[in-house]
Amino acid sequence: MSQPRQNLYEGMYVISATLSDEARHKALDKILNGVTSHSGEVKKVHEQGRKRLAYEINGHREGYYYIVYFTAPPAAVLELWQEYHLNEDLIRFITLRTEKVLEKIEFKPLVEQQ
Repeated sequence: MSQPRQNLYEGMYVISATLSDEARHKALDKILNGVTSHSGEVKKVHEQGRKRLAYEINGHREGYYYIVYFTAPPAAVLELWQEYHLNEDLIRFITLRTEKVLEKIEFKPLVEQQ
């Protein structure tokens, strides 16, 4: 029997800034454990830190940003999204299919308009 097809995904997760460090790490572990429980494998986690949100989301003005690269079967993404909607510590999330894992993530500084 052949191994099911695995795609590489990039997920961005915004976790509530009101959580303690321990609770925030538990919330991230819940996300990572969800990937592995659906026959996936976490490749890399980039912690982007605490940032101000562009707009208020459900009373939240700030959040902790994480970018996670993982492989999983295509059907697993839908199941993961259903779990994410039930996670009250997760403010926002997005999952995109990607071609490669970025080892370093840098944002270009904003150029002020004159």
